Amino acid sequence: MNLLQIPVPADTAQAIYNTMQQVATAETEAVTMNAFDLALKGGWLMIVLVILLLMTIYVLIERALVISKADKEDSTFMNRIKDYILDGKIEAARALCRHTDTPSARMVEKGISRLGRPTADVMSAIENQGNIEISKLEKGLPVLATSASGAPMVGFLGTVTGMVKAFMDMASAGANVDVNILSTGIYEALVTTVGGLIVGIIALFAYNYLATRIKGIVNRLEMRIMEFMDILNEPAV
Repeated sequence: MNLLQIPVPADTAQAIYNTMQQVATAETEAVTMNAFDLALKGGWLMIVLVILLLMTIYVLIERALVISKADKEDSTFMNRIKDYILDGKIEAARALCRHTDTPSARMVEKGISRLGRPTADVMSAIENQGNIEISKLEKGLPVLATSASGAPMVGFLGTVTGMVKAFMDMASAGANVDVNILSTGIYEALVTTVGGLIVGIIALFAYNYLATRIKGIVNRLEMRIMEFMDILNEPAV
């Protein structure tokens, strides 16, 4: 007997047809679902993750601009300072520092303002100014550190609350449990986990990038301090 000729009851055929339609509809929704729709599945914890992401992006852009400005330096600055100091033109040297808007220029100006005092006092004044400049550059980095460590924890919290919701829905449904009933909690669990990891990774990379840039500037400031102290200790001709 040909299997194609076996009669199929109308109810069975209709049930098969409805099942195929549901599968097709589900596949279409899965394909057309965008990132925004997917984020909405994560529940209210996604609002916290979005806030952390916006703060991370803001701090990254704002700090990158500040650090780029501080990283620019006139290659002739220290030579001009040396010439002014050796010629006794102290006010001209201070004026040059005021017009050069860089951390190293402000540190050198602080050292020039202490000329005539013991070398230890001059060095201490420069180091204090250097600490101030570094703290200005590091402003905002705690926000990135908090996002890098806190976002995955928020995502993990979403995982737990989502699974609790899924089990509560399953218990409420009793014997009529299906995937649609559990989908809300499962979506919340998975989406918040992914969102937390994404925000945490972005914040971690941003923190390390800015910290590396700041470390380079700090190394340069230390070099400028040594150059300035060498100028002060240079014997008069």
